[in-house]
Amino acid sequence: MIRRTRPVAGAIALLAALTAGIAFPAGAAAGEPTGQDAPKVDLVLDVSGSMRARDIDGQSRMAAAKQAFNEVLDATPEEVQLGIRTLGADYAGDDRKEGCKDTAQLYPVGPLDRTEAKTAVATLAPTGWTPIGPALLQAADDLDGGDGSKRIVLISDGEDTCAPLDPCEVAREIAAKGIGLTIDTLGLVPNAKLSRQLSCIAEATGGTYTSIEHQDELTDRVNELVDRAAEPVVTPVATEGAGSCDKAPVLRSGLYTDREEFGQQRWYRVELFAGQELRASVSVAADRAVRPDHGVLMRAVTVHGREIVRGEATGSGRTDVASTGLRYPKPENDDDSGKPAAETVCLGVTTSFSADAGVKTTPGLPLELTVDVVDGPDDAADVASFGLGRGWWLLGALIVTGFLAGLVWGWLSRWRVAVWRTN
Repeated sequence: MIRRTRPVAGAIALLAALTAGIAFPAGAAAGEPTGQDAPKVDLVLDVSGSMRARDIDGQSRMAAAKQAFNEVLDATPEEVQLGIRTLGADYAGDDRKEGCKDTAQLYPVGPLDRTEAKTAVATLAPTGWTPIGPALLQAADDLDGGDGSKRIVLISDGEDTCAPLDPCEVAREIAAKGIGLTIDTLGLVPNAKLSRQLSCIAEATGGTYTSIEHQDELTDRVNELVDRAAEPVVTPVATEGAGSCDKAPVLRSGLYTDREEFGQQRWYRVELFAGQELRASVSVAADRAVRPDHGVLMRAVTVHGREIVRGEATGSGRTDVASTGLRYPKPENDDDSGKPAAETVCLGVTTSFSADAGVKTTPGLPLELTVDVVDGPDDAADVASFGLGRGWWLLGALIVTGFLAGLVWGWLSRWRVAVWRTN
């Protein structure tokens, strides 16, 4: 059994497409790479006054960011269209309303002219406020259009100063547009509050958060994210689970999307042959306000209802995605008939999300399902044996170890008592 409480970055990013209710072509192959347009990346840099602090390798945060940007621009793949947006770079006054409008496109998203982009970066100087929310909204517009991958890389050293436009809610709104955009965040010398905010922004779109304390870390991480944008986009295939196993759709290996109502159970079927192993995972995204306590349960059962194995995860509201998974190896066929022993495995997904009155419950929460059928391990056994799954051998080892430890402890205790009596 696999238990996970955090989403896998690559898979959850695709939930945004389902959030908008896009219908994928029925004939599309599960997990087929798509995206003919050039990948786009918008680097969003915090240029607020706090970037003057000199605590990154003996230089200011702004100087470290400039150096990192120059190295990133040199290494950007030719096929990537890259742009640079700033926040807090122009307005140095005390008017909060004006400060929260301070975001501008320093270099437009498009084919990269390295010399021009470096010249633009060289002009930056730490100035004003930290309008992260408005900057993200504008960056999403910068990347609008086309079906290639889209990625925002946000670099900041402080939390947003323009609430109530919560940047985490802005990220959720961007995900709900279904434009397949991922936001990755990097925190320069972050504190706990900044880390929470940047983590929330990234998780809302299936992105990643990274804490940065050194200039070379910043360079390496931004380079990695820009290179990742050039990788092919994998489009999940829309499916519709059923209320019972006998009516459930049969899935092959691939990536699938669905929607699940609050407290609903959805069923899917997978055909598994002797000697194969089923690996499945599910992620459910909270694309609206839900109560903090929630969970997701995934079960593999036989067509007769016997549970084979399960995976489950719970959440406390700190993340917007709940994920879990499971594995089931089907043993080799023991008879000599030569017939392939096929088994229908029913995958059931149940959620325990709930919402306050007034929150829409339809459409259901976006769900992403990964199914992978591979060659199983040698001598695969029934993982449902004794209800212990693959952990039966570990339990046996613990029992034997405990028994031997008890014998040794008892012998030592008797020896000490004997010595004490003798003396």
